[in-house]
Amino acid sequence: MKGKSPSPLELVKLCCRALDEKKAEDVRVLDVSEQSSITDYLVVATGTSDPHLRALRVELEKAIDASGTRILGMETVQDSGWFVVDLFDVMVHIFSPAVRERYGLENLWKDAIEVSVPKLLAAPKASRPRSPKRVSAARKPVKKRSKK
Repeated sequence: MKGKSPSPLELVKLCCRALDEKKAEDVRVLDVSEQSSITDYLVVATGTSDPHLRALRVELEKAIDASGTRILGMETVQDSGWFVVDLFDVMVHIFSPAVRERYGLENLWKDAIEVSVPKLLAAPKASRPRSPKRVSAARKPVKKRSKK
């Protein structure tokens, strides 16, 4: 996506796809645009171990870089069980299970609107071109006779 930066919702989709491809667990998206002055969306997910958290971070960085989006900040403290990626309109929080439960980030944003991740990940249905009807040489269509 060189040239034009993705919209905030496109960026959320991109992050969710990257996390889904690396098997992040319990991915949730919260629209906090009405509650927050610093971001529009929060993406929250869980990694199962420290190596899994690192793999999620690397995959996320690759996807963001490929989109041409600038990462404004990234907070990663080794073995903390939590990292944050600031993309201005989108903030991504990836936790270990214990750290996610301890901080309960989603509970701080109870008034936010939850966005359906399965709908975000669903690929748009491609319309298949219809093939023309074939008339076999052995059988020609029969014209209906009109009743008089």
